[in-house]
Amino acid sequence: MDFSPSRALAIDNLNQFLENNLFEYSKLRNFDFGPNNRSNISCLSPYITHGIISELELIKKSLSKFSFIKNEKFIQEILWRTYWKGWLELRPSVWTDYLSELKKISKEFKDSTNYKSAIEGNTNVECFNEWVKELKERNYLHNHARMWFASIWIFTLNLPWQLGAEFFMKHLYDGDAAANTLGWRWVAGIQTPGKNYLASEWNIKKFTNNRFQNIKLNEEAKPIFSDKIYSVIDRNFDNPKILEEKTLLIFENNLSFEISDFNNKKFKKIILISNKSENRAIVLSENVMKFKSQLIEDQKKRLEEKSISCEIIDLTEIQNINEDTYGLYPTVGENLDYINLNKLKIEFLYRKLDQFSWQYCNKGFFNFKNYIPKIITTFN
Repeated sequence: MDFSPSRALAIDNLNQFLENNLFEYSKLRNFDFGPNNRSNISCLSPYITHGIISELELIKKSLSKFSFIKNEKFIQEILWRTYWKGWLELRPSVWTDYLSELKKISKEFKDSTNYKSAIEGNTNVECFNEWVKELKERNYLHNHARMWFASIWIFTLNLPWQLGAEFFMKHLYDGDAAANTLGWRWVAGIQTPGKNYLASEWNIKKFTNNRFQNIKLNEEAKPIFSDKIYSVIDRNFDNPKILEEKTLLIFENNLSFEISDFNNKKFKKIILISNKSENRAIVLSENVMKFKSQLIEDQKKRLEEKSISCEIIDLTEIQNINEDTYGLYPTVGENLDYINLNKLKIEFLYRKLDQFSWQYCNKGFFNFKNYIPKIITTFN
């Protein structure tokens, strides 16, 4: 799969998937046929993560092709990310605690041969080694492979989940603070206390079409225990009733202003924010940073084609802006951390989808799933 850093090519990929592969998605989605055969899945997550394509755009296009009943699994997978983000917005200290734990654990495992073998793909588990290679070279993994990978990392290689989550964030094009952190917590058995996900030999062989041998795993491991309890906090996601003609900041999660809820508003100018790796708690790979940079440049080009005044600045330069600004909300993660740490005054603008959906993220996904038809009806 070629992840071209362009909205135009992302839309082409979307249309091809809807036309040729959506019909059998529910039946084939759990199969990992290898990096050269991804026709059974959409591979659109890197674009959704950066706001190149929106969840609603994707859902509307899929519903124009097939009914909700035939599309249900695909739509659920799209909204998993929306749910994860909302869940973390209501419990943001999960992210800050994770970074604190990661900092401590990184020092402890700095010289660990077991850890080095894992990140170099030099373990006794063949499939795991192949996924390490794929992750580093292609910056993507099938969702099922991510679950297997995390389970092997935690329960067979006996490595901290925090380091595994960091490894994913470092290399994935679709790395996202919410989906990644909470996904690893879920595999470990922390997100749903006492219920972990254990990869098994038969499951890997079945859903990879027997591509791998030598799969000796710990299939009886107990869940990781955590005594931390995170209560839902009260959050206000209201937008200003009247938008004044101010400068608008756009972060790396909203890189398609032309399809945003605010594309009909008049802003003084638009500033696209680039967050360099040295500003981040988790240092990203060269490939991932290049991908983000190219997506930002693509947004700039599209804005300029519409004669919208814009420029690109580094995250650290926001402090030099001597005027009141709006910002498309960057969600819990590295960009928001920097803003909060430096007490920067930015009036955030929230997406309508998030404002409506996040109220249903106070419990588990199965509860959230009950509201998906209501969410779709509201916006379709």
